[in-house]
Amino acid sequence: MKHNLPSLDRRRVAADILRQRGNALVVAGLGAPVWDTAAAGDHALNFYTWGGMGGAAMIGLGLALAQPARRVLVITGDGELLMGLGSLATIAVQRPRNLAVIVMDNERYGETGMQDTHTRFGVDLAGIAKAAGFRAAGTVYSAAELKSWIPRFHRHAGPLFCDIKVTTQAAPMVLPMREGPVLKNRFREALLGPSEASVPNS
Repeated sequence: MKHNLPSLDRRRVAADILRQRGNALVVAGLGAPVWDTAAAGDHALNFYTWGGMGGAAMIGLGLALAQPARRVLVITGDGELLMGLGSLATIAVQRPRNLAVIVMDNERYGETGMQDTHTRFGVDLAGIAKAAGFRAAGTVYSAAELKSWIPRFHRHAGPLFCDIKVTTQAAPMVLPMREGPVLKNRFREALLGPSEASVPNS
């Protein structure tokens, strides 16, 4: 099946999206999306998923439902999303207005040797999201298309889905902290304030 070739640089795409994040909560799918998100600027409201393949969108849904006043961005990869494809149906049913799912789609499994994913053979992730019932869903191939989507990620009613076609060009790893409990506690305290256990006795 023929389709347009990816042309966008993933690192630049992530930086452009997160430049306007404000106080948004960001969930990064494992692998390159974690590095892309960290390269755009480590932030206490970034939740990096290490080894949790297939779960990024559902983590984002949980946050969106628990924090309806906050914008939630899920930035993940095509391989990661394909492993949890049913999450799109669940998100569409729940219809969180504050959630955007953004896929950096290089049509490869970057963590296991750059094997082709299903999107390389024409599987349309945006079409699946649209059929599931997302408020808006689309595929981005160009910088002009991306520019029109970025304001939607931050301000338009969701759930939104965008499949951004990026190249396979390698970028330097930017590794944020990896310890799960530390990430969880940092994120929680940035969102909710220090827990009682972490407040010194007066």
